[in-house]
Amino acid sequence: MTTDAPLDQRLADLLREVLADPAAQVRGVRQLSGGASRETWAFELVPGSGAARTLVLRRDPPLAPRPELMALEARATEAAAAAGVPEPAIVASGSDPDVLGAPFIISKFVPGETLARRILRDDAYAQIRPHLAAQCGDLLARIHSVPLDSVPGLASADPLQRSREGLDTLGWSSPTLELALRWLERTRPPASGHAMVHGDFRNGNLIVGPEGVRAVLDWEVVHAGDPMEDLGWLCVRAWRFGSDLPVGGFGTREQLFEAYAQTSGTKVDPEVVRWWEVLGTMRWGIGCMVQAERHLRGTTRSVELAAIGRRVCEQEYDVLLVLDELLGEAT
Repeated sequence: MTTDAPLDQRLADLLREVLADPAAQVRGVRQLSGGASRETWAFELVPGSGAARTLVLRRDPPLAPRPELMALEARATEAAAAAGVPEPAIVASGSDPDVLGAPFIISKFVPGETLARRILRDDAYAQIRPHLAAQCGDLLARIHSVPLDSVPGLASADPLQRSREGLDTLGWSSPTLELALRWLERTRPPASGHAMVHGDFRNGNLIVGPEGVRAVLDWEVVHAGDPMEDLGWLCVRAWRFGSDLPVGGFGTREQLFEAYAQTSGTKVDPEVVRWWEVLGTMRWGIGCMVQAERHLRGTTRSVELAAIGRRVCEQEYDVLLVLDELLGEAT
């Protein structure tokens, strides 16, 4: 395989080998928008016989490869699929940067909508919207049922300690996020379990069709931890996209919790999930800082990353809102 060849030639060489089809061709390679940390490309695979099909390539930025995480993502995706979670079937994956310029995953294309605002507003999804929160509860229960030993390499870390270290390392001044950290440390509930956690399960990382969720995407931060983290993250205000409904902008907490309990057999404590919701809101505030720093330090110069940095103040506002709600309920 020629390492300095164009991407379409590299893809064709790889897939001829993987599929044992020496006549396979690749055409229409195009980079897709979206995704602040990884590149996404779509292309047509034309086999030696049969119909052409669309495939999707996701790869690390060539200047910032993380091969161990890409390999972990592939293992987690396949394990989730085995547990009944709809996933794009993986065609090929690898960690050698000489193959496609960076660690990569190639999967089948799943048609549907990922733009959250369309899912929340377009008439095509009007009938399924009231059922999406329950579908998410069922899917999260399936993800959390995956045996940890079936996904080697899952890391486990204290989320509060990681947030504290992240904020201190960045050096950004945010009294609001400091307030949230102290509240979280003071009110931390006992662990609800230890499971495979998706880490970014939300509206925007789901492929949705008129009948419901067709695929769960973006396993970049999968890890081992408290399963309630995923439920709290899905309820973070940033992922409601202007809707008043707390679960992804499309449903209620009760719908989410009931479906989760029905599939998992575990009753959800709403107060524990609210704690994780506060942590998730604060975590996204720090995440916005991190994305901005990648641009400001020149690691990845990007208007998108710079724009995400401007959302730090939105997360500070959201932190104050949710803390006000919780403190008001306590009195």
